[in-house]
Amino acid sequence: AAPRTNRTAATMGLKEDFDKAAEEAKALPASTSQEDQLILYGLFKQANIGDNTAPKPGMLDFKGKAKWEAYSKNKGMSKDEAMENYIAKVAELQEA
Repeated sequence: AAPRTNRTAATMGLKEDFDKAAEEAKALPASTSQEDQLILYGLFKQANIGDNTAPKPGMLDFKGKAKWEAYSKNKGMSKDEAMENYIAKVAELQEA
């Protein structure tokens, strides 16, 4: 592989690592806590979409509200940083 000399090449490697981590996340044990699942969800959305601009779900939509809040916690985080954090969180959960 050619050495990574520019930002685009570095980002491409990060995206590949992120995609790999996203596949690995699907194989995490069912015992993975809901809190950890929400952290991964929020980071995944931030990495792929950017800041949450959707309106907050109604108070009776508990699942939707939890997902919205997990996503919104990452507001202002760059997509690259979200990818890095997602990769690290998946690796942490695989070791647990």
